[in-house]
Amino acid sequence: MSRLDERSTAGKPLPVREHLRLLIVGAGPAGLTAALEAARRGVEVVLVDEHPVDSALMGLDVPFHFGQRMSGATRNKTRMMEAIAASDDRIAEAFEAGVDVRLGVSAWGLFSPKPGLRWLTRPVVGLSDGESSWYASFDAAILATGRRDIGLAFPGWELPGVMGVTAAQTLLQRYDALESQRIIILGSGAEATSFAEAAVAAGRTVVAMVEVADAPRDAEGCVRLAAQGVAVLTGAMVARATGGADGVQGVELNGTEGRHLTCDTVVLAVGTAPVIELFDVAGAEIAFVGSRGGHVPLTDTDGRTSIPGLFAAGDCAGITRDKTADPAIAAGEGLRAAAAACAELESGLRTPWQAMSVDGTATDDVEGSRLAWIEAALTVADTETHICQCEEVSIPDLLGVRPPRYLPRDQAPMLARDLASLANDGLVHQDQIKRLTRAGMGPCQGRRCREQVSAVLARATGTPLARLPLPSYRAPVRPIPLSAFAEDLEPGVVSDNWEGWFGISGQWDPFWTLSDGARAEERS
Repeated sequence: MSRLDERSTAGKPLPVREHLRLLIVGAGPAGLTAALEAARRGVEVVLVDEHPVDSALMGLDVPFHFGQRMSGATRNKTRMMEAIAASDDRIAEAFEAGVDVRLGVSAWGLFSPKPGLRWLTRPVVGLSDGESSWYASFDAAILATGRRDIGLAFPGWELPGVMGVTAAQTLLQRYDALESQRIIILGSGAEATSFAEAAVAAGRTVVAMVEVADAPRDAEGCVRLAAQGVAVLTGAMVARATGGADGVQGVELNGTEGRHLTCDTVVLAVGTAPVIELFDVAGAEIAFVGSRGGHVPLTDTDGRTSIPGLFAAGDCAGITRDKTADPAIAAGEGLRAAAAACAELESGLRTPWQAMSVDGTATDDVEGSRLAWIEAALTVADTETHICQCEEVSIPDLLGVRPPRYLPRDQAPMLARDLASLANDGLVHQDQIKRLTRAGMGPCQGRRCREQVSAVLARATGTPLARLPLPSYRAPVRPIPLSAFAEDLEPGVVSDNWEGWFGISGQWDPFWTLSDGARAEERS
């Protein structure tokens, strides 16, 4: 006969502060279009967007790889709030339409009924404005969380001034706070050419675009840029970024007879990835789809995911060359998702979900491109090139599956295993490598190294990227200060049956209230 475990937290109340009819996360083309359409249909909408991001988070390269190239203006949150609001006329239009627009609010977790959480009666989102954090339940949600940068490790890539293309474009066009004058771009795809043209239009100098392949990926865009004096270098790779504490001063190129170029910024446009953390945390079905930019939530034609009431729109649902070049495509996805969500809210009925079939004829070669850049990076990397900057994990340490350097690591058992021997035991999982090496375990939450590590694992083990398991995400998917949770008091029903660990009598007492004898007991 089963009995209730009084120590279990299952079924214990969550402090839900508010209930939302329709939640939309992300105020890009897809999210804003969805919000306006839902408001037009008479649905109450709350639209949250994490921008403007606190400058301290930017320093951690969250949510993008900012590379310390944000200007001092980003420390003025009021000014940045005004800049974000002015960056897209549709934000003001949403305000006027009655949308509850909340800028500077991030969604750090999304929880839905699933194995282990069946006691949840409805989905709940965790929100934070940096000063406080709270839970909100909702009837339907559209996630339009966009894309983020993919990193590339080469000697000197840790220098200030090496940054991602999404971060660069965001600072330039949404914050008006990009502190870069002479720019070199790695990559020649649609993301690279789109940013390059915007930078030139803003009066910045784009010195060169460096492409590892023998031909540019966005040929038409590169022709336009070449006509404006931008050098397009193919069959090349940055061998080293040079500079010091103040940042990048130039790069040495491999494959162009040791050519040196001066710059103050290196923009990594070698690829981008859909932002899918909330989908994974919520338990949505996810798969690697090369034609959509990597791991994406599986959706139907209206953006429905496998979780009832949860929709995806924009770049988080898949990245393509056409969508990168034309924001109207993402806006169209937002429009369809809003129409479908509103119809379900009005009828009270959920439409059965059936994922779209994958287009096997699509030409976007995400896997080939990522592996080509990783291959080039491995040819220039040295023993101190950290693929994971946060935890200082070098590429040799990753391949050798070496523990952190502050632990004993030269003992025979530690040297007996490497990536190849692990692969002999079965499919290598990046979560396993993370626990053994700490690669991806730092404050940037793996944003700079996640896809790089996957590509290295795929190359080293001869495994297609699509076969490697998705490295898991965990809430909070954004760093949240402990002070934001300070007012979230634990209900007595949760703590009443907790016991002290290891018989420590004063475990829950402040240290200054303990006697010397009790402190000695704890130390022993």
